[in-house]
Amino acid sequence: MRNTRLVPELPDVTVYVEKLRAIAGGHVIEDIRLGSPFLVRSFEPPLDAVKGKKLVGARRLGKRIIFEIEDDLFLVLHLMIAGRLHFRERGAKLAKKLGLLALDFSHGSLVLTEAGSKRRASLHVVRGEEELASFDRGGLEPIGSSVSDFEAALRRESHTLKRALTDPRLLSGIGNAYSDEILHRARLSPLALTGSLDRAAVRRLHEATTEVLVEWTDRLRASAGEGFPQKVTAFRPEMAVHGRYKQPCPVCGTPIQRIVHASNEINYCPHCQTNGRLLADRSLSRLLKEDFPRTLEELEEHKRTRSE
Repeated sequence: MRNTRLVPELPDVTVYVEKLRAIAGGHVIEDIRLGSPFLVRSFEPPLDAVKGKKLVGARRLGKRIIFEIEDDLFLVLHLMIAGRLHFRERGAKLAKKLGLLALDFSHGSLVLTEAGSKRRASLHVVRGEEELASFDRGGLEPIGSSVSDFEAALRRESHTLKRALTDPRLLSGIGNAYSDEILHRARLSPLALTGSLDRAAVRRLHEATTEVLVEWTDRLRASAGEGFPQKVTAFRPEMAVHGRYKQPCPVCGTPIQRIVHASNEINYCPHCQTNGRLLADRSLSRLLKEDFPRTLEELEEHKRTRSE
C-alpha cells in the first residue's frame, strides 16, 4: 500500500510557520505536556526552559520548524513523515497513541501528533543562533535565488536531477513530491545528470523550481484559511505527476510512469520528460534484463505477451 504521508516540504512547512506566527506569536507558553519521551532529542537546555516564556516568532530551516522563544531559546521541530501540528482548545487532551506534545497558551493549545507506531518526529531545545546554525544543512534557498547561484548549487556534485533537487546540502526544503512536479514543469528527466544540462536547461529548471514552490505555497495557504492545515499529504489531485501513476499527463495525456524504491517514488511523463523512453526500474531491469521495455509501445506489447 502506498504511503500517503511523506515529509512535509518547503510549501507545507512555510504555511505551518506562518500559522504559528499568526496564531501563537506573542503569546506565553504557560504549560508544556509531553506525551512521548522519545520526541525530545536534547538535554540542555531542558524542555521546561521555555515554560513561562513568550513565543516571539517562527521560521523555516530546511524542512524544520523553528520556534523562536524569548531569552535566545529555540525549539527545533522536524515533523519527519507523520508529524502534524494542530491548534486546539486550551488543555486539549493528548491522544494516547498519537499525541506527542502540547504547548498550552492562554487562548489554546498547540498539539503535535504523529501517526503510526514509529516515533520519528524530533524536537531539540537550543540556546543561541550559533547552536541553531548546526541544524542548517547548507542548501541554497531556492525561492529568490539567482540562476547563477542555483546552477552552482546544482553542479556542486554529480548527481541525477532528482537526487540533486532533494539533497538538503545543495537545495533547501525540496523533497520527493515537489521535485517530481518541478522536473515535469521543466520538461527534464529525473535521471539526467546535473553535469549534462546546458545553460538553457538550467534556467528552465530554476524557473520551474521557483514557480512550483511559490504556486503550491499559495495553494496551501489558501486551503488552510485561518487555521492550521488539516490535510498535509504528499499526494494531491492537482499535482501534475506525483502520485498519478497511469493517469494521463495534464499536458499531453500520456500515462504517467513511476519508479518505486523503498518508500520513495519517481513519477514522470515519458513524452514530456524523457523523449518517449521508459526509465529503468532497478529490480525490474534485473528481472527482465535485455527484455526491459524502453518505450510505452514496448511496455504495452510486453503486457499483451504476458497475458496471452
